[in-house]
Amino acid sequence: MRITDETVAEIHLLSLFNLASVQEGVKVHRDAEPHLIEAAKRLFDKGLTNQPDGGYLTDLGIEVAEHVERMLTILNAK
Repeated sequence: MRITDETVAEIHLLSLFNLASVQEGVKVHRDAEPHLIEAAKRLFDKGLTNQPDGGYLTDLGIEVAEHVERMLTILNAK
């Protein structure tokens, strides 16, 4: 399995969500980098967020974001 630039952008966006509070969302503004705008749309299309510009994580999105958090914790360990 190859990690594409698109996957990296999606992982980056998922890492921005605060998992300690599911009431905090993420907003990707219209003037954001195009790859982030497209990543937000893909996350919405996959059912991970409730809005095409970010919004809140769905139940599935929370599960995936938790995996992202674990992955980043392991990869960033010294």
